[in-house]
Amino acid sequence: MDAAGSLVSDSERAIDPAAACQRAPRDEYSLRLADRRNRAAELGRRERLTGNARVGLFLLGLFLAWLVFGAGVLSWLWLLAPAVPFVVLLFVHEAVTRQWRLAGRAAEFYESGIARLDHKWKGKGQSGSRFQNENHPYSADLDLFGTGSLFELLCTARTHAGEDKLASWLLAPASPDEIRARQEAVAELRGQLDLREQMVLLASNVTSAADFATLIAWGESPALLVPTWLGFVALALSLFSFFTVVSWIALVFGVSANEAPGGSLIASGGVYLPLFALLLQSGFVLWHRERIHQVLRTVERRARDLGLLASLLAVLERAPFASALLRRLQSDLQRTTRGERGLMPSRRIARLGNLIELLDSRRNQLFAPIALLLLWGTQIAYAIERWRAESGRAIGQWLSAVGEFEALCALAAYSYENPDDPFPEVVSDGPLYDACELSHPLMPRAVMIPNDVHLSGELCVLVVSGSNMSGKSTFLRTIGVNAVLAQAGAPVRARQMRLSPLAIGATLRIQDSLQEGRSRFYAEVLRVRQVVELTRGKLPLLFLLDEIFAGTNSHDRRLGAEAVVAGLVRGGAIGLVTTHDLSLTHIVDQLAPRAANIHFADRFESGVMKFDYRVHEGVVRHSNALALMRAVGLEV
Repeated sequence: MDAAGSLVSDSERAIDPAAACQRAPRDEYSLRLADRRNRAAELGRRERLTGNARVGLFLLGLFLAWLVFGAGVLSWLWLLAPAVPFVVLLFVHEAVTRQWRLAGRAAEFYESGIARLDHKWKGKGQSGSRFQNENHPYSADLDLFGTGSLFELLCTARTHAGEDKLASWLLAPASPDEIRARQEAVAELRGQLDLREQMVLLASNVTSAADFATLIAWGESPALLVPTWLGFVALALSLFSFFTVVSWIALVFGVSANEAPGGSLIASGGVYLPLFALLLQSGFVLWHRERIHQVLRTVERRARDLGLLASLLAVLERAPFASALLRRLQSDLQRTTRGERGLMPSRRIARLGNLIELLDSRRNQLFAPIALLLLWGTQIAYAIERWRAESGRAIGQWLSAVGEFEALCALAAYSYENPDDPFPEVVSDGPLYDACELSHPLMPRAVMIPNDVHLSGELCVLVVSGSNMSGKSTFLRTIGVNAVLAQAGAPVRARQMRLSPLAIGATLRIQDSLQEGRSRFYAEVLRVRQVVELTRGKLPLLFLLDEIFAGTNSHDRRLGAEAVVAGLVRGGAIGLVTTHDLSLTHIVDQLAPRAANIHFADRFESGVMKFDYRVHEGVVRHSNALALMRAVGLEV
């Protein structure tokens, strides 16, 4: 069993898994955190003890060496007294150190979980900044990536493959069948805390240590040692050299020609036959030594990355799953690129690991001369190339499976930590967005104010009016983020929710660009065009237009907004438009009964602006702008 597996097993003895299912997430995390910290403290004491013992034995060895070689009062056998336990402690200390570090990382795993539950996670996780794309129709608008983003809240993946997969799920909607399959898998993984902990522990150093992209490229690159029959030539030459040299040495040391293997042949040819064999072998090695060295150098650099991948795959291979998606992942792992069933990937990688260990044996001083005669490195290089020909192209598939499993585990962790968040019901016919008590998942539960949203083909547009800071933009983000979660296969922050697959387009974070010479208004026009073009896609559009065309005059704003919204409705879209300009609320008159006005209210009391952040029907009746200006001392 791997180190992470043994750590989890020790914890299972301390924490009853059945009782764990009954405890609240924070209580369970706190209990496990205390257990991991206690274990880390104990292992830390053992690590220091074994380390000090090694130092003591080393100093004792130096003292005995002086008595043996300097003073000459002791036999050299006395050196065995500290030497043997010192060697044993080398292995013990390494194992204890590894367990100590794992226990520390396990404690960090539960500390991160508690931080998410306490809403103190911002800036402490993977921000996903590398996925930010200002040209995406909703990524920046809905705060999917960056510090304090949805990705940072969700992501527990430790490989780039897992991060890439999770990001791709947030950036594009899945089909209804795929969403349901992910929901089923997430529901199954939700309670498997030990499995998710083990996965994170094994992958905890992967992001900084492993270069899986290069590993995939190595597996898919063309063969270096061609033609392959030269491997049999190398084997024949090595056997010929070994046979003749050993026979010649036997004759030199007085073995009769009849007793030595091939002795009569060597006796008649003298030293010339072994020399001929060695020259022939040397010529073969010099002929393609560069390709041999390239194969060996490459695989030695990839050895650690392959070991990490094998450990992650082993977790996925061994777990007993019931959901269709997880079972499909396991089934896919059994197939090679040729569609044949054979050894599981972790075992395949273990075979390559055995070859690397055999390769390392040539560095042994006693075996080095024999390895030279047997063309050891050449034989291993051809064996590695055969492995790569059989399994190399599957490395990308294996890593993709690990990435998908990590992404599912990330959603499962979110589901476990938010047990009140339900999975939405996904329907095929749309457009539909129907949610009760919808809230923003990035806001603390203590301050969030839930609201209902009902959009369909019958009521497809809501025009949202209200004063500054009243909650209009947050309302749009709430709708959009929950749509992203729903279509990624995750739970949503609502009491209940039904929706159909929807493309999403938003204009919540439009920025000007000094480098590109674009004003904010021009950037908004370009984004609105992008949103409109989404209506030509396969999925109905959910549009979220915030303060539409606020950068131009009231007349142009009204005409432009009316035309855009009417065009979106004709294209089968549903969505919301927010505005400070009450003249835009008349859009509803043109589109009734398929459009409605809603607003967020506020009141000014004792110089303080107060908001209820709740949706009200109709158009807002007053503005707080002048009152707010006067409150800060402006004479208006």
